[in-house]
Amino acid sequence: LALALAKNGHKTILVDMDFRKPSLNKIFELKTNTSLNNAIEGKSHWKSQVVTLDHPGLDLLPCQQDLNNSENLTGSNRLKAIVEELKSNYHGIEFLSIGITMTIGEYAIVDKLATFLTNHPEINIHLHYGNTSQLLNLLDNGQISMAIVEGNYPKEKYAHKKYSTENYIAVCAASHKFTIDHPHVINDLVCERLLVREDGSGTRNILEQSLIARGLRISDFIHYIEVENMHTIIGLLKKDCGISFLYKIAVENELKSGILKEISLDDFKMQHDFDIIWEKHSIYTDKYLSICEEFI
Repeated sequence: LALALAKNGHKTILVDMDFRKPSLNKIFELKTNTSLNNAIEGKSHWKSQVVTLDHPGLDLLPCQQDLNNSENLTGSNRLKAIVEELKSNYHGIEFLSIGITMTIGEYAIVDKLATFLTNHPEINIHLHYGNTSQLLNLLDNGQISMAIVEGNYPKEKYAHKKYSTENYIAVCAASHKFTIDHPHVINDLVCERLLVREDGSGTRNILEQSLIARGLRISDFIHYIEVENMHTIIGLLKKDCGISFLYKIAVENELKSGILKEISLDDFKMQHDFDIIWEKHSIYTDKYLSICEEFI
């Protein structure tokens, strides 16, 4: 079938994924050490493991026998990513999987993503939404290629490039009446109901770290509500159901229209970077850096 497709002018690759009993090397009498195994294990790019035949339009990607690790190889997320890239390369359509946090996805990426898609109509993109913790797990497991995160992460583990620097503020309804009149420091707000994101959220993590520096915790607020959706938090703020700490970019329209207001505090002036991150020492680093330049 592969030979027939190639003869009909279709760019074709035949991939051996039987790690228990590989057959391509035998069928085509190949004497090579190149293998799909190397690409899955991150030792080399899959393109360097492809064998070009005398048959025009037909390539091979053989594998090596690995009885002890065959299930892990077959079920690996790296193999799934390689298959998607093979489809892109041989169908002429590129695939890119990007993870983004809620705040970035809803308020900080749409215009730049639209420009990128206009410039690259050949690329199919899958956007994964999740909090910072979830995206790090997806990246570690090879389920996404890159992520744009808003929270803290172990920078020594990942390659990264700054996407933007954003103001992080305290906010409430314009008509909100504080329990302690004219609050000046965070400690003056612990009597308020706090609207906060869930564990693992970058927006929450920034607040937690700031509170710890002042000897406080989220549980020190008399009342707090955990919400897994930024739109809901903003909706509750507009209904004067509490206060919150979040990135200013998420509520810029509400601040400009006077529906919400920033709570100005003497001990709270903060900015934080949104970063684009990917696997450290990835063989795709040059590609990811090129993408970064377009998004930034």
